[in-house]
Amino acid sequence: MKNRLGNLKKSLPKHRVDAFLISSVSHISYLTGFSHFSTEEREAYLLVTRKKNYIFTDGRYSEAVKKEIKNCALVELGRGVSFGEALGNIKKTEKIRTLGIEENDLTVSEFRTLQKAGFKTTEVFLESLRIIKEDWEVKHILAACRLSDQAFDHVLKKLKTGVSEKEIAWEMELFIKSHGGQLGFESIVAFGKNSSVPHHHTGETQLGKKDGSFILLDFGARVRGYRSDMTRTIFWGKASEKQKKIYQAVFGAQKKAEEYITNNISKTVLASEVDRVSREYIKKEGFSDIPHSLGHGIGLEVHEAPYLSPRSKHGLERGMVFSIEPGIYTPGFGGVRIEDLYLLQKKNLKQLTGAKKGLIEL
Repeated sequence: MKNRLGNLKKSLPKHRVDAFLISSVSHISYLTGFSHFSTEEREAYLLVTRKKNYIFTDGRYSEAVKKEIKNCALVELGRGVSFGEALGNIKKTEKIRTLGIEENDLTVSEFRTLQKAGFKTTEVFLESLRIIKEDWEVKHILAACRLSDQAFDHVLKKLKTGVSEKEIAWEMELFIKSHGGQLGFESIVAFGKNSSVPHHHTGETQLGKKDGSFILLDFGARVRGYRSDMTRTIFWGKASEKQKKIYQAVFGAQKKAEEYITNNISKTVLASEVDRVSREYIKKEGFSDIPHSLGHGIGLEVHEAPYLSPRSKHGLERGMVFSIEPGIYTPGFGGVRIEDLYLLQKKNLKQLTGAKKGLIEL
């Protein structure tokens, strides 16, 4: 972690700033190794200057921060000391004028606090810091994938007539937590026609008789801060020919993307080209365009760089972990999405998620 902060400090001249103010929990965790701050509310900031590193937080975390973060000075907020005042004092001491900030993470109120303190701010994009995963990070992602694989096998046994989407989502959460993990994100469970909505809100819909209904499961686990993400679509009973055609088209689109990366692995593969290959295959099969990007990177967050989309500027490089998740959605009928995680290695593309994904009829 010391090297990560050191490398960021060295990049201050490159970004033409005197300091970085890091506000997102994922970047604070990545740079310090401390992953206990809440993602639901603002509990900390990290300030990296030319001389020192500072962690701003309140008394609830003081003891833990002192114990676990050795290369940052603690600035305790509360008890009459506001973030703006504390930051203003450091500004004077270290003569900070230009501050690099995460514009997409700060609130308007926080931005006004910086203006009031006299900072000149500029946006900096720190996602590139995390885009190449170290071996130990891949190990944690793989552990999360293994846990989600097991959760999928477990939940297949829980599907029965009368069970609701929410009950299946709870079964997945219970399994993941009882086996040492946390949810990677809020699970999506979609029965029947609900599967035509890519990000359906899991509800009270129940499985009926075995009529071939779609069952779409999009979920993940989190192990030591690192996440997995997987989608499987199965059928409650015998699938119709139309459903089989949709499923095979999605399965084929994912394979086309895999093959394109593998066949061009000796050179830089553009993420936008991978997206194009998969998208064109689905349209050639007679279906509407994918209504979302083909994939995304994953790690401390469920969506991070690189992004596999038509507008992506990323080239895929060794050490990147990302999803490939084509989908076909027909309103009023249903939808199919198949999603797996992959690690791009020097000589091959390694699939990290391992749950079965051939056409499953229960």
